[in-house]
Amino acid sequence: MRRFVTILALLGLLLSLSACGTRETEIKDGKLEIVCSVFPAYDFARQIGGERVRARLLLPPGAETHSFEPTAQDLIRIRNCGLFFYNGGESEEWVEELLEGQDAPPETLCMLDCVDALEEEIKEGMQQIFEEEAEGEEGEEGPEYDEHVWTSPVKAMEICRALCEDLCRIDPEGETLYRSNLAAYEAKLADLDSAFRRAVAQGQREVLVFADRFPVRYFVEEYGLDYYAAFPGCADDTEPSARTVAFLIDRVREQRIPAVLTIEFSNEKMADVICEDTGCGKLRFHSCHTVSAEDLEQGVTYLDLMWQNVETVKEALG
Repeated sequence: MRRFVTILALLGLLLSLSACGTRETEIKDGKLEIVCSVFPAYDFARQIGGERVRARLLLPPGAETHSFEPTAQDLIRIRNCGLFFYNGGESEEWVEELLEGQDAPPETLCMLDCVDALEEEIKEGMQQIFEEEAEGEEGEEGPEYDEHVWTSPVKAMEICRALCEDLCRIDPEGETLYRSNLAAYEAKLADLDSAFRRAVAQGQREVLVFADRFPVRYFVEEYGLDYYAAFPGCADDTEPSARTVAFLIDRVREQRIPAVLTIEFSNEKMADVICEDTGCGKLRFHSCHTVSAEDLEQGVTYLDLMWQNVETVKEALG
């Protein structure tokens, strides 16, 4: 509730700063302004838009969408941009609140709407199941969708195609460039997809163990993998119980798992406990949700991070 109160207050400020109800020119200095809520959207905008766009990333380096609150300046940028490219889902409920309050909202594209969304899965051994058992509660009513749609390169292609279509509609003079960039990027995504399929086909097992949250359901569904994890992808609580840790330790031992996985910016304490107890290794799997300030400054891309994941998967399934 506090987040929505904050958004409403900032929205009031925004409207007072632009009471005339008209928006600034969408194309500035020959470039289409695209405001992106998360890193994958930001990078896809750079790749497909190329030299005709100026992409801006809202989510600060290393930050979590689940706790992000836009500033007044962020809201002004969104209102005046040519395209607002956001992820959607419960973590970005503030977007709907923002757009409903504008008399002249910007063009928008929601990544979650570009694909067939998967419901969040609460799997055997996850902390939430143990908590519900202890409290005598049943699971939450109604579907909650996994928001990390870009973790499958195939889904990334679908998102980029939708982005290209929107860019061509908004900026028809750039259509030739946008479609050329899309074709080149789709080829790179297809190469990545093929590399993941080879890694899975050549693996000795079909199970990944995440000693962490699990924000990569689209990935495992795409490549036919099973998994165990401590928490679902959008979990707020990441302090595991002894029962959760013991469950994962048992799975690692039973299936002779060579390495457990963590995601970026994890404290890795749970993984360290499991590694110490079982002798397995520890590997990083990039969800690509966010990047460090250094990576952002150096121009690291979605493809860079996902190719690192190819090597991680080879080792984890070996």
